[in-house]
Amino acid sequence: MSKNMTHKEEIKKEKKKSKVSFSWAFKEFIWPRKKIIFIGLILILIRSFSGLILPYSSKVLIDTVIPKNDWNSMYLLLVVVGVSIFIQALSSFILTKVLSVEAQKLISELRAKVQKKLLTLPISFFDNNKSGALVSRVMNDVEGVRNIVGTGLVQLIGGTITAVIAMIFLIKINWMMTVFVLVPVGIFAFVSLKAFAYIRPIFRIRGQINAEVTGRLTETLNGVRVIKGFNAEEQENKNFEIGVDKLFQNVKKSLTTTSLVTSSATFLLGLASVGIMGIGGYFMINKLMTFGDFISFNLFLGFMIAPIVQMSNIGSQLTEAMAGLDRTQELMEMEEENNPANRPVLLKDIKGDIVFENVSFAYEKSKEVLHNISFSAPLGSVTALVGSSGSGKSTIAGLAATFLNPSDGKVTLDGIDLATVNLKTYRNNLGVVLQDDFLYEGTIRENILFPRPNASEEEVIAAVKGAYVNEFTDKFEDGLDTLIGERGVKLSGGQRQRISIARALLADPKIIILDEATSNLDTESESFIQKSLSVLMENRTTFVIAHRLSTIQQADQILVIEAGKIVESGKHDELLAQKGRYFELFTYQSRI
Repeated sequence: MSKNMTHKEEIKKEKKKSKVSFSWAFKEFIWPRKKIIFIGLILILIRSFSGLILPYSSKVLIDTVIPKNDWNSMYLLLVVVGVSIFIQALSSFILTKVLSVEAQKLISELRAKVQKKLLTLPISFFDNNKSGALVSRVMNDVEGVRNIVGTGLVQLIGGTITAVIAMIFLIKINWMMTVFVLVPVGIFAFVSLKAFAYIRPIFRIRGQINAEVTGRLTETLNGVRVIKGFNAEEQENKNFEIGVDKLFQNVKKSLTTTSLVTSSATFLLGLASVGIMGIGGYFMINKLMTFGDFISFNLFLGFMIAPIVQMSNIGSQLTEAMAGLDRTQELMEMEEENNPANRPVLLKDIKGDIVFENVSFAYEKSKEVLHNISFSAPLGSVTALVGSSGSGKSTIAGLAATFLNPSDGKVTLDGIDLATVNLKTYRNNLGVVLQDDFLYEGTIRENILFPRPNASEEEVIAAVKGAYVNEFTDKFEDGLDTLIGERGVKLSGGQRQRISIARALLADPKIIILDEATSNLDTESESFIQKSLSVLMENRTTFVIAHRLSTIQQADQILVIEAGKIVESGKHDELLAQKGRYFELFTYQSRI
């Protein structure tokens, strides 16, 4: 019972979110393509009018041509019906080609737009969302737009017009039979509207579930070595089965509703047909209606009912499309991290003096992880951050990189508050080498060129030599053009790290952040990297996060961070002499 209540609350919550999209969708997608959609409407009207020739011709054939044995009129009638059928088929082909192509073009443009928007969002957004779920939002949520710009919306409008025209003919033939038909049609329309209002939030929730399942699957595939290493296949299979079952339950719920709509159409419209047979039979027996009128009425009735039944299917597609676009709109309206209104300052030439002034930071309200941090990192200096895991070292580095913003206090660059600086102009001067070194699937050369795709070959070679990448690429048959696999899986940890450092060298930044840059290196690789890092850090403001204290003995200042506070600061020898926390950490590592 509580589970059902929770689901009901979830549906209500989604309903509130779902009421704003059509005006947005109209402004974003329909109005800019009004010419193509207008052409589509013209084509669907041509198709509909040409289709109406057949029921009208049937009356003429039965009531006029056959009784008079008029062969000339017979041939003319056949030609007219044949031409109308050809026009109907041709207009259908052009309609589908024009609108479907435009819809697919829009999907590709919208995917690019959503992906572009994603990359403008702050790091905290990505920390709180699975990458697979975000992939689903880019690739799947926008798919439904084809039903708005494609044939769906046009068929809905065109079908309505066709149904109205057919109804006019029906009233002209026999208004009493028409009124009888309109009663079940009205009930069906009411049921459909209620059903679509009910299933829209279900479709929206389906998008969320689908994103969760996709996200979990992506994580599973990325972590397949760990899964196999811990013999955890069965556990992962069970988790995935739970996800797909949740998706199935959602689909089942929507199928039940759409089935109700379809069954209602079958019953109510079938009931109307039975009534028409009875009423029509009565009128023909009493010579109040000709047989041709009766046949023509039934054919026109098909032209009125077919679009209505089709509308139920189109309505379901449009409802699903709007649910996906609700989620897309929600994403597109999120505030970007580089909002010009909040970050108007454009940097030109910078020195690189960074100062933390009473900086506090919390990932969640009332849960601070940094408390009143203050220190300065002058141009050309190396600031090392050490301390226990979870002490706040990476958070400080994240603030220096503008991945995070202080909750209190400020971080300044050359006296300018970084919270007011245009991020693009700042990050043009920033280089990062992270612990989780990120490499694209491709060649070593492509990964090194990542920050500067147009760099010269001489600059690439200089970076390669500076990071000692050539020490292992010279042994590869394809050298720098060696394919490294997804996330560099074909390379060792040390080799991946050196490529990351070469990439930073090529970027030629003023500020460098090294997060455990030597963590994946063996002793030989580390000695190579220490030499290249000394070149990389020369005349640049550098932040180094290191657990291996042997790598930071030459730092200009070492900050010992514990529980979000600086408990000690100074140079290596000074801190050893104090015999405090740094002394404990260094002594412990020296024994290992």
